[in-house]
Amino acid sequence: MKRFTYKAKESSTGKVIKGTIQAETERVAGKLLVDRGYVPETLREEGSGFGDKLNKVTSKDRINFTRQFATLVGAGLPIAQSLRTVSEQTSNKAMKSVIEEILADVEAGHSLGDSFGKHPDVFNNVYMSLIRAGEVSGTLDESLRRIASQEEKDEKMMSKIKGALTMPLITLAVMIIVFIYMMVEVVPHVESLYEDLGEKLPALTQALVAIKDFIFAFWWLTLIIIAFIVMGLMQFLKTEPGIRAAANFKLNVPLFNGLMRILYMSRFARISQILLSTGVAVLDTMNIAGDATNNVVVQDSIKEAAGEVQGGKALSDALRDKPYVEPLIYQMAAIGEQSGKMDEMLGKAAQVFEDELDEKIATISAMIEPLMMVMLAIIAGLLVGGVLFPIYSLVNSIG
Repeated sequence: MKRFTYKAKESSTGKVIKGTIQAETERVAGKLLVDRGYVPETLREEGSGFGDKLNKVTSKDRINFTRQFATLVGAGLPIAQSLRTVSEQTSNKAMKSVIEEILADVEAGHSLGDSFGKHPDVFNNVYMSLIRAGEVSGTLDESLRRIASQEEKDEKMMSKIKGALTMPLITLAVMIIVFIYMMVEVVPHVESLYEDLGEKLPALTQALVAIKDFIFAFWWLTLIIIAFIVMGLMQFLKTEPGIRAAANFKLNVPLFNGLMRILYMSRFARISQILLSTGVAVLDTMNIAGDATNNVVVQDSIKEAAGEVQGGKALSDALRDKPYVEPLIYQMAAIGEQSGKMDEMLGKAAQVFEDELDEKIATISAMIEPLMMVMLAIIAGLLVGGVLFPIYSLVNSIG
């Protein structure tokens, strides 16, 4: 699905409208505009220029929009006026275009849920379900606040995970740069020194020289191989087997598997709590919250459980013993079934998982540092053994 930026006039009033629309082709986009009662003046596909790529809707943009929209709706302003006000205060061009198109649809008589639903790349299923639930129940401002709070929690948690990986990645990059420098600048001098003296290079140094010679002689082939591997991996990860392989890897990779499993359960429990508290049906909640985990393997377990619930099984029993579903989930679900407070119990489970995530992130951060030191020691040992030790031995033999 492509996105097109348009400028059009309302056929009834002549009012000029600007916004974005999604369609397979430019022709289809034009037809959609006509069907909505607009007369297109300009229509251009987005994403073709560098500026378009820079103006993407980020999670921060979406959170700010949601917070502002919730405040205005809660203050009693009409939805159209609230959208118009937020649009005027939005600096991101992509987000502004999305809001303007939602506003145009609302003013044309479409429901808020349908208007938001035309932008699935910006607003996910959880967002859409809460919008529709809030619209029906008359608690739209509360639903919007819950959406913003959840997205802020997700953003904060992902920032912590990325922060835990930042220093190790920087250390690894420095190690690679030092290794390349030694291979390019130091190893050739050691090789020349031994050749001038007619001495035989040690085995480890010979191996480093062979690697250096290959890279120098076939640097172009090396780049092609690396590019081929990277591009092939990226294409594979877009396929169904690739997506599943990545999902299984995240769930089972050493050191991080426990962290990722708890992260997925935290998302499932928190989203379920929010959806159930706004009146969304249990089956819809399970499917939406399962998708919100962003892991197809976990989704399969949740959807399998949803099928059993549809067949008459209790939620706690359906979730029990499902792969990658933590015991706390179905234990709290069982308490929720007995007490009639399912959303509250799942919220407590989410809080437990979120607290555990903080502890695991701190633990992994502490564990990564010694592991990086070990890797650094190995690389340093290779360089000392292959470069510095031969020089030291040569000086001793000459002395």
